[in-house]
Amino acid sequence: MTPPHPTETQAPALIAVAHGSRDPRALATATALLAATRAHRPGLDVRLAHIELTRPLLSDTLPSLGPRPAVLVPLLLSHGHHARHDIPAAAAPHPRWRVAAPLGPHPLLTEVLHTRLLEAGWPTATAAAEDHGVVLAAAGSRDPAYAADTRRAAALLARRLGVPVVPGYAAPTPATPTGVAAAVRGLTAAGARRVAVASYFTAPGRFATEAAAATPWLAATPLGAHPALAALLLHRYDQARCADPAPAPPRCPAPA
Repeated sequence: MTPPHPTETQAPALIAVAHGSRDPRALATATALLAATRAHRPGLDVRLAHIELTRPLLSDTLPSLGPRPAVLVPLLLSHGHHARHDIPAAAAPHPRWRVAAPLGPHPLLTEVLHTRLLEAGWPTATAAAEDHGVVLAAAGSRDPAYAADTRRAAALLARRLGVPVVPGYAAPTPATPTGVAAAVRGLTAAGARRVAVASYFTAPGRFATEAAAATPWLAATPLGAHPALAALLLHRYDQARCADPAPAPPRCPAPA
């Protein structure tokens, strides 16, 4: 393992903020992802917190920091109520705490989605996928910003695969109205002979399981503790840390 750089031991703590889930696989996935993150950046104080349902809770983790600076990185794939309101509200009383952008949309997520589809049996030859389509299955939100981010993520994956990719939501709302099964039917009606589901979830859980069941063909697993996800987590951390208007900003790595 690479020894820690002296500046990393003095850097703000990285608090990865997950939603929380009753499914124990979600905590196991987040724990593995943070282990990969620490391996990328030895010496950096990396901690996990949850908005609800799972301990440690964000409300318990933040007081343990004391006066230390920290960057809160949402383990969320799109802007939504938690990323735009709950997490910033938790950080607001503390001027030395920053809030990073959510992980997506980003090309690194596109690569992980592609990898998971290939693992599930997606054809590697472009010609074999000409009449195929993909539903990008996400949770859903009442926030229009969430819908816009998910559409951008779908567009990135469509360019990567060369086939139509449309969002579908496990919990439809007025802002994200199309369910996963309805999105599958829409692609089929448009001429797609085979429709796959790409799981736009960080970890297994009820929504990911229900979304996978909506396709008669193949369904990819959630993103999981992929090395590219750990790199993206650090990229969002660095973006927020280096936006600090302090007179002597830290030396930060180049964007991923």
